[in-house]
Amino acid sequence: MMDTEKAPVELLVCVKCLRGGEATEDGERPGTRLYEDLRAAGMPEGVTLTPVECLQNCDHGCSAVMRGGAARWTYVYGNLDEASHTDLLRDGMELYRDASDGVIPWRQRPEHFKRNCIARIPPVAPAAPKLGG
Repeated sequence: MMDTEKAPVELLVCVKCLRGGEATEDGERPGTRLYEDLRAAGMPEGVTLTPVECLQNCDHGCSAVMRGGAARWTYVYGNLDEASHTDLLRDGMELYRDASDGVIPWRQRPEHFKRNCIARIPPVAPAAPKLGG
């Protein structure tokens, strides 16, 4: 269930992604197809879907970013397939939205997220890490 006090979350999808290949004859790109399929499916409550230009992960499948507010970690995921990962991203966004710091507990993460995280970016104002011991 979404906590209305939390910052809104956003799924950014690279619409320029070619997944390491070339555009089809009609010019459609895998990233654009992934975005369009997600848009048609609809996002979970409290999640905004945003198309973005290039995320510079061109040879490693389609790419997407989960972000939301200054207190959350941001995640960049790759190796996404436009034909089969729409539900994965929708379900993952629900988990992300419900995690106050954006960190989905390891055991709850979809297997694809565990193996295809390109980057994990700290919150704007992260808590100081515990050092030593």
